[in-house]
Amino acid sequence: MTDETFRPEARAPRGFADKRAAQLRAERRIVEQVSAVYERWGFEPLDTGAFEYADALGKFLPDSDRPNEGVFALQDDDEQWMALRYDLTAPLARFAAQNWETLPKPYRRYAFGPVWRNEKPGPGRFREFIQCDADTVGSARPEADAEIIAMAAEGLEAAGLPRGTAVLRINNRKLLNGLLTAAGVESAGQKLAVLRAVDKLDRLGAEGVKLLLGAGRLDESGAFTKGAGLAGGAVDQVLAFLAAGAGDNGRTLDALSGIVGGSAEGAEGIEELGKIAAALKALGFDESRASIEPSIVRGLEYYTGAVFEAELLLETVDDKGQALRFGSIGGGGRYDDLVARFTGQPVPATGFSFGVSRLAAALKAAGRDEAGATRGPVVVIVFDAGHMGEYFAVAGELRAAGIAAEVYLGSSGMKAQMKYADRRHAPAAIMLGGDEIAAGTATIKDLDLGRALAANIAGHDAYKTERPGQQTVPRGELLAAVRKIVDAAR
Repeated sequence: MTDETFRPEARAPRGFADKRAAQLRAERRIVEQVSAVYERWGFEPLDTGAFEYADALGKFLPDSDRPNEGVFALQDDDEQWMALRYDLTAPLARFAAQNWETLPKPYRRYAFGPVWRNEKPGPGRFREFIQCDADTVGSARPEADAEIIAMAAEGLEAAGLPRGTAVLRINNRKLLNGLLTAAGVESAGQKLAVLRAVDKLDRLGAEGVKLLLGAGRLDESGAFTKGAGLAGGAVDQVLAFLAAGAGDNGRTLDALSGIVGGSAEGAEGIEELGKIAAALKALGFDESRASIEPSIVRGLEYYTGAVFEAELLLETVDDKGQALRFGSIGGGGRYDDLVARFTGQPVPATGFSFGVSRLAAALKAAGRDEAGATRGPVVVIVFDAGHMGEYFAVAGELRAAGIAAEVYLGSSGMKAQMKYADRRHAPAAIMLGGDEIAAGTATIKDLDLGRALAANIAGHDAYKTERPGQQTVPRGELLAAVRKIVDAAR
């Protein structure tokens, strides 16, 4: 007789990752540390629902019949399309428009949570991931941009990036627009081609960008990419603009002013960058933390003024020890048109966003994550089911003192229980056999010490002398002995 019972294959949908304790703790720590910074700067938390009406997502809608390209959408019982939020900015724009009359203005908020994108997944590219944003809505002052930039830099440092290991690179879309106007570029298509060429500077270098600004570029595979079609003089002007970064914000602004100052829009962008640089200096942020960089291009059709990008400067390696380039780990800018989609009235806004999972991965690749120091609970070994009351009393005593603890509730013997405790990364295992209970004692095995000795850590002989691998103590001294082990693991 054939068993025809359906058994589904155990598999996760593509682009959706399962996360275990180490990754979850690393991400939670990042969110907690960054949130503390944002609140210290006077930003309040906001949490919006996972779904937004699809028409509120604007540019992500392909059509009205089935808006599920780019987003995950479904139709409500009133036949309105809803979609899982693509980012945290569109929900903010909807919330601000809906509650504008009652909000303090400017409205300063930060938010974190999962976002979903119905796009093809790949290595490091997921359909669900956690973002963390901070935005100011209702201020057109360049100082609002400067504050977001400075706060972002401080937030990344709090998350685990030591000062000097990441920098906020700053530009202004008005400079690029002014440059293109001065170069005689008028069509939207040609402007977009120029911006896309500029965006490839890091990857292709100045020569590659020069080809893309002109007739086009033939890559190593033989594929040809059509260029922006600029004349020679205009190409030289754009390349001079990209090379204007001087490392010093004042000198960079002077160089840029000489290139785009003849354009009204370019001059406006120079003025805004000057105010941002002055505010950053007043806040104590020098070029090592926030630097004007003309090559930064973000959101080709999204940002309206200042744009900024956080670049990781640390050397990073993958799981195989191979060099890995992370580059940008977050970014943002000024977007003055988003809220106006709902109200018809201009509402200035600026913000910064980073992917929590991406930052956690970058910290790990740079050897800066703290996940390795995370420990599981102390495990109380079960010798005799008749003594479960004593085992639970010990675990309760440890928990009451703030020490994570659990009683083993499987059905395996002593050897398997010790293996279980090791897999849980327990700092210690507590053994209470009949003899210990009768004598009023407890035996403690220092599992952290065992792992350290197995890894042949430097100075392990002294380490072993200071911390015995296994000790039997009076029952009343159990808590103090365990705490000493747990504290040493931190």
